[in-house]
Amino acid sequence: MAAEQESQKQAKSAAKRVAMKVSAVRSVSAEDSAADKQSMGQVRKTFVFLGFVAVAYALYLVLSGQVDEFVTSLAGVDLAWIVAGVVCFLFYYVFGVLAYALSIIADPDNPVGIRDLMSVEASGVFFMRLTPNSAGAPPAQIYRLTRAGLSVGEASALNFTRTVLYEAGEGVFAAIMLVFCGSYFYETFGDVTLVGLFLFGFKVVQVGAMLFLCLFPKPVVAIGNWALRFANRRGWLKDEKFEKYFEMVNTQVVKFSAAFKRSARNVREMLLTMLVTLLQLGCMYALPWFVLRSFGEPADFLVCLASGSMLELLINAVPLPGGAGGAEVGFAMLFRGMYGVHTTAGFVIWRAVEYLLPVLIAAPCMGMRSKGGESLNRRWSRFRKRALSLVTGRGAPGGRRAASRGGVTVRPAGPRRAGTVVVSGGAKRAAAERDVAARIAAGKAAAVAKRAAAEPAAREAEGVRREASINPAKLRRKQAARAKGATGAKGGERPAPKGTAGTRPAPGQPPAAGKAGEDA
Repeated sequence: MAAEQESQKQAKSAAKRVAMKVSAVRSVSAEDSAADKQSMGQVRKTFVFLGFVAVAYALYLVLSGQVDEFVTSLAGVDLAWIVAGVVCFLFYYVFGVLAYALSIIADPDNPVGIRDLMSVEASGVFFMRLTPNSAGAPPAQIYRLTRAGLSVGEASALNFTRTVLYEAGEGVFAAIMLVFCGSYFYETFGDVTLVGLFLFGFKVVQVGAMLFLCLFPKPVVAIGNWALRFANRRGWLKDEKFEKYFEMVNTQVVKFSAAFKRSARNVREMLLTMLVTLLQLGCMYALPWFVLRSFGEPADFLVCLASGSMLELLINAVPLPGGAGGAEVGFAMLFRGMYGVHTTAGFVIWRAVEYLLPVLIAAPCMGMRSKGGESLNRRWSRFRKRALSLVTGRGAPGGRRAASRGGVTVRPAGPRRAGTVVVSGGAKRAAAERDVAARIAAGKAAAVAKRAAAEPAAREAEGVRREASINPAKLRRKQAARAKGATGAKGGERPAPKGTAGTRPAPGQPPAAGKAGEDA
């Protein structure tokens, strides 16, 4: 007994020393990993390209004689406005994560967590600025979504839906700005306003093509298959690439369409996601206003928003990392009248806050991963119930649920005697835990008893099978004898004991003693 107690103590102490951790491996396809590595390769080339751009810009300042103006303007900058602009752009990142969360919050079984979404949005910010035409952003984001637990099809569909809403948000924002500030652009730039209208039209066509793909997948698949076969027959497309693109057209397009239609059925969530996207874009378009205010110049906030929107359309139309070239020309054309002599310094500060700083902030955030647990849908449902209970007073301190936190509750009236003191909280929880433990123990005991009761029958059946395999004739004789005995018992007949066979007591006499008397 002492040895058993000692062994149990050793086992408990060993269990305390050993920390067990169970983790689920989240699979990532080799193609997604290769695409992410390819995006990183494009980033390295982009850094080299941007180095040449920075050198060229410095040479331009020296050769144009604007170095003195540049230094003087930087010396008079109010850093408080620059810090405010940085905080404003940080909300661009926050709203981006929120938009992704709204896209998946309706699914109670989605495994993607907040940290996963922060990593996804950070990779979008990073690769959107460092790859040509933002080509590296979708593969990097899909890779991180698959790493979080989604399948490749689900991750691609989620990323595509988010991209459609973002692009549509750019078009909607530009349309709103043209409605309110169209007269300003025409009076200030004249016929050059047609360039902005052309960029806006290009964005409308781009968003329309995406929506057509989502709403009418069958015509898109048919057109895509015809184009791929046409290019393959003429040798323009190799067989390997043909098979890759053919599979993508016939599988991904349908998944994209299904995901978008599923999201579109939740009209309220889609409209809320669009609103969050517009706020996100507004945080980026407002940066020139903060930079202009840092120089102490007056600024019209709405005009700065409209000009920032047009500038971003121009940057997206340039197929170079970060819209290099288009950003410089567009900023000088749209903001020279506002900045005046501070245009060069203003561009450098704006570019640093809008382009370089997000890259530095996003780089360490791309490795963030959630630890698992409940989905965002269940967390939000629990938070909403708690908030509603607090608002309605059901869960407020002093209400009925306050006792669950522990302590002593005095009820002056009620079915109990006046002034009854009811101890609740920790005692109730302890009693509930004991009740649960008792139920578990009772269930285990019942299972053990059932198993013990089933063991004799199992052993007997095993003996019967063994005997049937060894001597089937003997088994048949036993079964026949058992059946005959059972038939006799049913009919009320019993074999008489030895020594009493044929003896029957006379009428009126007691039965004979012994076994026969007991049987009678």
